Amino acid sequence: MKAKWIVSISAVLMLSMSGVALAQDDRVSWDSLSKEQQRVLQPYSESWTSLEPERQRRLTAGANRWEGMSRSEREDAKGRFQAWRDLSPDRREVIRSRYNDFQRMSPRDQARIRNAFERYHRMPPDRRQELRDRYRKMTPDQRQRLREKLRDRATDRPTTIDRKN
Repeated sequence: MKAKWIVSISAVLMLSMSGVALAQDDRVSWDSLSKEQQRVLQPYSESWTSLEPERQRRLTAGANRWEGMSRSEREDAKGRFQAWRDLSPDRREVIRSRYNDFQRMSPRDQARIRNAFERYHRMPPDRRQELRDRYRKMTPDQRQRLREKLRDRATDRPTTIDRKN
């Protein structure tokens, strides 16, 4: 009985230690990064080993994208990053939540939203302003009815995905 217990404990310890080893294998070592990646990720050099493996992978992927950008693309990216940093934490959380909601949508719904976004941005600026002003003047009930009407209309119209098939 005691021998079975010792064997069981040993097996559990070995399995848990192998899990630790596997988790460490997922990490990206600082030395495995290219010189350019290390330059881009320099602000993280001191804390690199304490970052979660997933965060290390995302940062490494971001550094790879950065390396492939032209000077103007990098300037645009810096501007977007600064705009993101200037947002309040609450506003950033709202944006993250909406992004996650969008990612959970079906491809058909995502296409519908992208198409509406593109149509809106193709409008002349004065027409877009007119729509914004009209929407702001609506009561919450009127806004909700408009959203439902547009949603119903969108389900009756084929999306870009439907038209391609």
